[in-house]
Amino acid sequence: MNNKIPPPIVTFICGIAIYFSKTFFNQFFSYSNNTISLFLLILGLLVFISAVKSFRIHKTTVNPLEPRKASSLVTNGIFKFSRNPMYLGMLIILLSISFKFNLIGGIITSLFFYIFITKFQIIPEEVAMNELFGNEFIDYEKKTRRWI
Repeated sequence: MNNKIPPPIVTFICGIAIYFSKTFFNQFFSYSNNTISLFLLILGLLVFISAVKSFRIHKTTVNPLEPRKASSLVTNGIFKFSRNPMYLGMLIILLSISFKFNLIGGIITSLFFYIFITKFQIIPEEVAMNELFGNEFIDYEKKTRRWI
């Protein structure tokens, strides 16, 4: 595994960076920012929680640092739409923080999160899933997008 930092910690660090980098960027606030931020926060939490519940139902590991310990390939529920809904939920939460505190800096930080998680978390997980589940994962990979 290339990433030794758990994705929730990466998300937290990015969220802190969004908040504290607000002095470096012009601020674009309107009353709709709070509404959009709240909507994205709820959406991100729902996506994330539904993914965790699916893993629990299938009795497989949710530990992102140990993908080779997966006992089953989850392809139903939210996983029909995204192969990585937990990371998608985290990204949506970062966008929520961006709309609330720092739109420009938040979009830049969210893009960094997207690239970092893809390179150091998702791609190594896909290698592990391919080793564990073979053709079943290859078929799933062909039908379902990595993010959305």
